[in-house]
Amino acid sequence: MTMDALDRDWQADGLCRGNHSHLFFPPSTLERKDERENREMKAKAICSVCQVQQECHDYAVAIREPYGIWGGLTEVERRQILANKS
Repeated sequence: MTMDALDRDWQADGLCRGNHSHLFFPPSTLERKDERENREMKAKAICSVCQVQQECHDYAVAIREPYGIWGGLTEVERRQILANKS
């Protein structure tokens, strides 16, 4: 984790902002498994080319973010990282 993991200045440069933001969090209505997997795949593709992916990843793990795709990781993937650190 970077020393400034809790610094959020990087967020302004995230590719998840704007038109694509709906891909990073589940909708308020029921989402089928195939729809969730498709949405997550699209979000992760955006993360993979984002210049602040590492900062986003570090931040989400540091604060134990419980929702959404952050730094290219789902909620479950972040929980697995934290469990492996224990």
